[in-house]
Amino acid sequence: MTPLKGKVFITALSFSRYTPEPKNLLEEQGLELVWNDKGRPLTEDELREIMTSHPSILALLVGVDPVTAKVIEAAPKLKVIAKHGVGVDNIDISAARSRGVVVTNAPGSNTQSVADLVWGLLLAAARGIPCADRITRQKRWDRVVGNEVWEKTLGIIGTGRIGLAVAHRARGFNMRLLAYDPCPNNEAAGRLGITYTSLDDLLKESDFVSLHAPLTPETYHLIDEKKLGIMKKDAILINTARGELVDEEALYRALKTGQIKAAALDVFSEEPPTNSCLLGLDNVVVTPHLGAYTREANLKMGLAAAINIIKVLKGEKADFELNYEV
Repeated sequence: MTPLKGKVFITALSFSRYTPEPKNLLEEQGLELVWNDKGRPLTEDELREIMTSHPSILALLVGVDPVTAKVIEAAPKLKVIAKHGVGVDNIDISAARSRGVVVTNAPGSNTQSVADLVWGLLLAAARGIPCADRITRQKRWDRVVGNEVWEKTLGIIGTGRIGLAVAHRARGFNMRLLAYDPCPNNEAAGRLGITYTSLDDLLKESDFVSLHAPLTPETYHLIDEKKLGIMKKDAILINTARGELVDEEALYRALKTGQIKAAALDVFSEEPPTNSCLLGLDNVVVTPHLGAYTREANLKMGLAAAINIIKVLKGEKADFELNYEV
């Protein structure tokens, strides 16, 4: 085997964290690994500085770090940007395309993990489990009155892999399933009993609304004050996709005034959400963007990213390329 000479800069903090296989796969090819030592996602300036100081970087393996045109321009030998995950809204794909840099991701790797978390958040918010936990630890025995899930209506916004996995789990609760997606999957809808409808009708009729749309200019603040205003008073909003899909100030007002009952959030427009007013509300369940944080998903994402990098550097087509013209 002819070794691949060059460096891979790894910014994704969870890459190969729980199993050495993805890391070993890259090193076995002769690649030198450069790691993010900040313990957090890097800024644009930090990325540019590292790319400039390591001109032999051939591949960038990223999490949520902003891979802008300026970052790409600072890496003269860069050939591939591999997302350790699915969403690529943090990567300037157009700039990569113009430089002949391949962009890849790992679709399907975190589907089951995120879908599991959706249900954990949904049930926690519906039954007030975090609040009940705190009360019991305080040696109190107050009853927390929640809502049932059985035979309620679940609205799913975005019916890609994760949205459909959430719908599949909902069948165990005998739920009515509504969905909104500009590109409907009619085959899956028929199989799972999903009814496609308009966004407004979904929001009006759903007891639970779960977001699974990608972040694009069209979906930014998809759930704003107007949309929150047409939801049921006892509705619960679950967001495990991207924080920017929701106008968080409008959501705060809706939760504070009782316009909707509760929200369960794994993602925020600013992460970590140290200044978020949502953290002060008892009717909000929060987690630190851990949808993909299972050992199984971590292994799948790591292997997919490593294999994509190796294939591109060998002159082969990656398994999951996003800018096909390159």
